[in-house]
Amino acid sequence: MTLDALWRELGIDPATLQQRGVRMVRQARQLTPVGLGTDGRDKLLTPAAARAWLAMREQAAADGVVLLLVSAFRSVDYQAALLRARLARGESIEQVLRINAAPGCSEHHSGRAVDIGAPGCGGLDPAFDQTEAFDWLRRNAARHGYRMSYPPGNPQGYAYEPWHWCHRPRR
Repeated sequence: MTLDALWRELGIDPATLQQRGVRMVRQARQLTPVGLGTDGRDKLLTPAAARAWLAMREQAAADGVVLLLVSAFRSVDYQAALLRARLARGESIEQVLRINAAPGCSEHHSGRAVDIGAPGCGGLDPAFDQTEAFDWLRRNAARHGYRMSYPPGNPQGYAYEPWHWCHRPRR
């Protein structure tokens, strides 16, 4: 199914995405395992993002901070399934697109994005920004090429996601 057809099925207006400055994201072709996520499933990242994630997690552990991997690579099809599930629960597409990116637009497709958790803080919880893990990331993630993608008031209109970090090393 093409993205256009998928967006029509889900009720996504391309003009709204363009207006918000949401960009298309290519799906990664080369992925490497980085261990189990908090859901007990293998997580995948691109080789460069994987090396950086593992080094960052190791450095955090050496500093006494635990970084839990909640989510990493997601295919376009998996992203569509997430949206379908939310729509089936009665959420409007406008509500859904404040929380989840449209299929084809998620940084998770790139294989460079991770959702990070901390012990004692449920996954994908805004309270993550009150954890030692978040404080450590704020001070150290950029050294590993990771940056928080969706701070409060981000121009794409997504809800604040202190747990979502993407590998974007400076060149």
